[in-house]
Amino acid sequence: MAERRREGARLLRRTKLKKAAIARRLSVSRAAVGQWAKDLAAGGLRQLDQRRSTGRPGKLSDEQMDHLDQILQRGALAAGFPTARWTSARVKQVIEREFAVTYHISYLPRLLERLGWSLQQPLARAVERDEEVIQAWLAHAWPRIRKGAATWRRHRVLR
Repeated sequence: MAERRREGARLLRRTKLKKAAIARRLSVSRAAVGQWAKDLAAGGLRQLDQRRSTGRPGKLSDEQMDHLDQILQRGALAAGFPTARWTSARVKQVIEREFAVTYHISYLPRLLERLGWSLQQPLARAVERDEEVIQAWLAHAWPRIRKGAATWRRHRVLR
């Protein structure tokens, strides 16, 4: 976007193109080109390069985010949890305990993504699962069931 703003500034200064034409050429809105023109008039290219931050500032500082990352890397067991799995609820507890800051549990995956962590869902599998039995069923019973279903579909009468 900074490159587009600079190109837009060049076109605004050196050509007689209308703002709508510049907007079409740079694939931006006319309102954006109008804002660029205002910024140029107010302070030149330096004003145009300065971008205002949007949104509310984060609750955790950069140092606190680094500290949170270190805690997460040490693992959930080291943080005092009974298993090694990090969950959003556990991360929320750690943040509240360490930094006295509260986040909504739905926001935590985005926060963790900023730290380079990704949300992973473990596969739900029964403890009693027997892979050998499953493979035998897939090899012997499943083909017979599929063949029977195909035969049934061929012989059914539709009314």
